[in-house]
Amino acid sequence: MRVYVPLTLSGLAEAHKSGELGPGPLDAYAVTPALREWYVSDDIEELEYAALNRAAQASLRRIAGNPQAARRRVVVAVDVPEGAAVADPDRGLDESALGEVRLAGPVPLTKAAAVHVDADDAEADVAAAAAALGAADQGDDEAQFTVDGAEDHDLMWFAVQEIPHLLE
Repeated sequence: MRVYVPLTLSGLAEAHKSGELGPGPLDAYAVTPALREWYVSDDIEELEYAALNRAAQASLRRIAGNPQAARRRVVVAVDVPEGAAVADPDRGLDESALGEVRLAGPVPLTKAAAVHVDADDAEADVAAAAAALGAADQGDDEAQFTVDGAEDHDLMWFAVQEIPHLLE
């Protein structure tokens, strides 16, 4: 099963140094039944892209909560055994929790399939989105427009072997 773990660049550096994503429990995103129902698609690539975007939103929240974090969203795609990622059945239809799963323990970085990171040119929009997130959560439409501006940037794909270069 493919899951998408939201991080920051400093979180990616820690994972690279330790050789694992963790410690657990880890919040991640995956193609869950609720995400399938919400997205109304049978195309697995579209569904995985939706899960990746949910993880990118969670990465933005991590950035907003850490003023020292680089203003680039980071998501690590990892393959875990079926059943290792568990969705909370009580939050299954909560729109804010769509695709959300939990991994009980750490995941070896060797299980990573790819790393997705914002390009340098997204930093200003990600910084603005992180600053506006609180107001957007309170219903401010202008702040939500700013947050959506970060989502206009697609995350770039990197092979796991490229992590050291991402951290330079």
